[in-house]
Amino acid sequence: MPSHPEPTQPLHYTAGSSLSPSGGQTEGMIRSNAIVDKCDGICASSMLAKPHTASAVHHHGAQDTVVYAVSGRGAIVVEDGKKRIELGPGDYALIPAFMEHQEVNDGDEDVVWTIVRSGRVPEVVNLTGWGGEPV
Repeated sequence: MPSHPEPTQPLHYTAGSSLSPSGGQTEGMIRSNAIVDKCDGICASSMLAKPHTASAVHHHGAQDTVVYAVSGRGAIVVEDGKKRIELGPGDYALIPAFMEHQEVNDGDEDVVWTIVRSGRVPEVVNLTGWGGEPV
């Protein structure tokens, strides 16, 4: 008899080759759900930023967001566009809930990030600009 509770659901597997664009998109930024709506309190997705693109200014509502940089070199822009956090392969960043930000790829190669959020389904609130209204 195990000394811990039994799992409440089976293991879930998502093949990387099965990911397809989903959720709020910005031209040049491809967001794909990986593990979404499977358990309370966490979800995972992938973000691919084509060269020389930037997302809309946005936030993720009440969800905290962890970013893991898989490949390429990109940046998270915050503080009304005044501060850039550069991310390269192997780097992590935490974007707190409601923090306005923008993802930027100024380079000549794709940027790929793995995203984990503190919600069951990813929330993306695109804004009209820094401090702007939801679109």
